[in-house]
Amino acid sequence: MKAKQHLEKVLGSILEAKGWEWPEKAVIEPPKDNKFGDMSANIAMMLSKQAKMNPRAIAEAIQGELAGDKYIEKTDIAGPGFLNFTFSPAFWQALVPEVLAKGDEYGRSEIGKGTKIQVEYVSANPTGPLHIGHGRGAALGDCLVRILEFTGHDVEAEYYVNDAGRQMLILGNSIWVRLQQSQGRDIADPEDFYKGEYIKDLAAEVLERNPGILDMPEDEAIAICREYGKDEILEGIKKDLAAFDVRHDVWFSEKSLVSAGKVEETFADLKARGMAYEEDGALWFKSTELGDDKDRVLRKSNGDLTYFASDIAYHDDKYKRGFDIVVDIWGADHHGYIPRMQAAVEALGKKGQLDVILVQLVNLLRGGEQIAMSTRAGKFETLEDVVNEVGRDASRFMFLSRKSDSHLDFDLELVKQKTMDNPVYYVQYAHARICSVIRKAADQGISVPEAEASLLDGLTNAEELNLMKLMDQFADVAENAGRNMSPHVISYYLRDLASALHRFYSMHHILSAEAEVIAARLVLLQAVAQTLANGLNLLGVSAPERM
Repeated sequence: MKAKQHLEKVLGSILEAKGWEWPEKAVIEPPKDNKFGDMSANIAMMLSKQAKMNPRAIAEAIQGELAGDKYIEKTDIAGPGFLNFTFSPAFWQALVPEVLAKGDEYGRSEIGKGTKIQVEYVSANPTGPLHIGHGRGAALGDCLVRILEFTGHDVEAEYYVNDAGRQMLILGNSIWVRLQQSQGRDIADPEDFYKGEYIKDLAAEVLERNPGILDMPEDEAIAICREYGKDEILEGIKKDLAAFDVRHDVWFSEKSLVSAGKVEETFADLKARGMAYEEDGALWFKSTELGDDKDRVLRKSNGDLTYFASDIAYHDDKYKRGFDIVVDIWGADHHGYIPRMQAAVEALGKKGQLDVILVQLVNLLRGGEQIAMSTRAGKFETLEDVVNEVGRDASRFMFLSRKSDSHLDFDLELVKQKTMDNPVYYVQYAHARICSVIRKAADQGISVPEAEASLLDGLTNAEELNLMKLMDQFADVAENAGRNMSPHVISYYLRDLASALHRFYSMHHILSAEAEVIAARLVLLQAVAQTLANGLNLLGVSAPERM
């Protein structure tokens, strides 16, 4: 944010001249009500103890020093010492050429330079197709990866393939049972069983490829069913994620942890640190030393590993691969598991290097009425169904329209409407509307000129300035989204910028104004379109030129 950077620079010079250090808790940000100006700062109050002065007296001293600044038009003092700053139109006008010169790079920063981050998301068991809840996690993870890269971080996206353990055994047995039933064998459905129609399809495919499977020993038959089912389902998951424009750089196999000896390596490390011990034939994690209510089993007395053991070894492997920060995106039902995982990471000597983002459930609606999603027969259970119904852009934008740990109502009919009530349409139409104006201008023989200061000095009305002020906030919004792992703030920002554009369009003539005004406004609109496109790209949503 140029306004914030300018204030940090001039205020920093004032503090240095007075022998004051910049206060750690000083905040510079746009005020909640624009009647207080363009930016506000609490710096005077944060300096009071250090300077041994009344905050208002400090504010008055700073106000006096800023009187000659060519960009700060006015400085007001409010309450106990808040400083409110109003910038000159020339300051905001200077942003427009910068946006156009940087193009797709506008808003990019290097705040994360030198930090290697891994984001692991979706990681659904390969036991069935992705559902709409997985879709929200996929959109969130992919958007976060885009934001972190945009802010200079070295990022790797990963999918953890749960191809070991009990769920895989149930999958293999489910396919085997359906295969036998399809050939007339009187086999009852087990208690733990995947019942979806896709299991019947997989059973038919296994039989076609292995015509002699019914004569095999049962354990061999189940193993064939398990491996085929896992591979086919995983291939379907990859296909669905590709159609959703979701990227994963690494597909990490849970089985590889055991086969490569990584679980035993982690156990040895925990023992060496005094955080694991043997008792009653089992191996235990000493989690009570890190605030847990009881110690947790890692390896049972029969030799079986717990899920927790695999998770610890997996995270240990992540850090050994050189990641400074590890981000896990989990369903909200895993909330109680976070302290345990944080304790394990601390035991590995990586305290504070794990962030967990929770994703709440999605309520799928049609015209305000909830759609049941409990069985495969419910048409809209899967992510593929939803994307086919409303499109990738609408799905991604809606998934990212609210904070991830808040419940989300996703109305299929609403997001298909081409009206301003549809939040996806509302933002995309702002970009398309600008492109339409520029096309109409070209039809009239009017091209968008170079963004020169002499041309832009006519952009002074409230709506024009508001557009420029909002564009100025884009880099700061992206940085905050990255720092706080909160992609939804990008969608909030885009709605604000789209709202300002639609308001400007409804209040001011563009192509019917005077020639100089037309030229200046076309340049401004081109910069707004670029900012909208850059923001939409962070969400993985297109910026259409026609709608």
